[in-house]
Amino acid sequence: MSMLPIFLKLDGRRCLLVGAGNVALEKVGTLLNTGLQIRVVAPDARPEIAELAREAKLEWIQRAFEPSDLEGNTLVIAATNVPEVNAAVYHSAVERGILANSVDDIPNCDFFFGSIVSRGSLQIAISTGGESPAVAQRLRREIDEQLPADLGPWLENLGALRREILETHPRTESRKLLLHQLAHRQLCDSASCPSRQMANLNPVASTNKAVILSDQSKATGVEGPASPSPASAGTAYLVGAGPGDPDLLTVKALRLIQSAQVILHDDLVPQAILALASTNADIVNVGKRCGTKTITQDDINALMILHARAGKAVIRLKSGDPLIFGRAAEEMTALSSADVPYEVVPGITSAFAAAAAIGCSLTDRNSASNVIFSTGHHASSHNQSPLPEIEDATRVVYMPGRDLHLLAEEWLQQGLPPDFPCAIVSHAAQPNQTVRCTTLAALGDAAPAAAPSLLIAGWAVRDIAATQHEAAVGDSVTA
Repeated sequence: MSMLPIFLKLDGRRCLLVGAGNVALEKVGTLLNTGLQIRVVAPDARPEIAELAREAKLEWIQRAFEPSDLEGNTLVIAATNVPEVNAAVYHSAVERGILANSVDDIPNCDFFFGSIVSRGSLQIAISTGGESPAVAQRLRREIDEQLPADLGPWLENLGALRREILETHPRTESRKLLLHQLAHRQLCDSASCPSRQMANLNPVASTNKAVILSDQSKATGVEGPASPSPASAGTAYLVGAGPGDPDLLTVKALRLIQSAQVILHDDLVPQAILALASTNADIVNVGKRCGTKTITQDDINALMILHARAGKAVIRLKSGDPLIFGRAAEEMTALSSADVPYEVVPGITSAFAAAAAIGCSLTDRNSASNVIFSTGHHASSHNQSPLPEIEDATRVVYMPGRDLHLLAEEWLQQGLPPDFPCAIVSHAAQPNQTVRCTTLAALGDAAPAAAPSLLIAGWAVRDIAATQHEAAVGDSVTA
């Protein structure tokens, strides 16, 4: 059963603690820190609890539990060493609609005590749903060791600055993005603190500047200087998601993904990257795979324009780099024609990730002075000039397809030698990455590679092919 983790304000409310032994003593410290008015009911009490009663930090009723003790309480804790008493306390509380916890008795608990890491106002509570408090305590120690000791004072300063911003800045998307930015920045008490200066920008002046930039974009079709804000309302962003590893996203792409209100993504963008988006974002798969088109390019263009005109920050999230075989030209034309401001954010194209995967320099000065990018549909050299006697270009073919016979035959007819080295990289830079090395003569017989895949061919691949000893057999190697 899924539980709701919440932090309650309990100052001044009443709590009943039934029992005053060792188990109860473990709970008293946590309960007192919340400002609860604690009443303990038990025939006998540990000396520590009796002392707290003498100091008026809690009230101790020295007798056995009675159901009438439950009246007027917000929380009830049953912490005796008699399971039958604890169960009776719990069921009586449930009858009265009071949340109760029977210590170390999972079925008789409405809530569980978490293991807590504290830094001032910051609290991190860890719960295992009562399954293993020891695990929760171990995780608490590990987290506690990693958090900075001065996190509490920093958070207090940040909270004060946040309240100033809420009072002086209008309720806009820009204010929300500013608050998110400050959560990642250093903050000090000095008036010259860069974070404070950024927060104290005149809201009206900032708004006017945004309007000017937007007007310039509409007039020229080109975005003005990049804003430090993660994403701007009413703007479309063509963003490169890279080869699929979240660690290979650019910093700017990450900021945009985290703050976008709408994300229209390719089918090849993995869940690990989509999971970085805000939980409030509208995430739509507009991908086209293996010839199956569930949505047209015109539909995608229309969605970008529709959401941007509705005042939302829209990301068109593309695998690799948006300007490499990504239909970016069509989308930029559509956005410009609709007077929608846009920005292109480059990404690491899969060719570079694949080259890194096999340890190959695409422009090895001993073997390649050119790089040719093509797709499986346009990899042949129709109407091209004759090849030099020694091919000095590295050929990179995106989406080469599952059957490479035709491509191999065309390259052989162009004059490339049968021993021309080739490498097929599937899922480059992702955990399930595979590399298969072969030659042009054997390329057509290579087993189909899982999409997304990419073909790198050229003398620059020769060394890696020889190292893996796969030029003839084409076996799969997981990198």
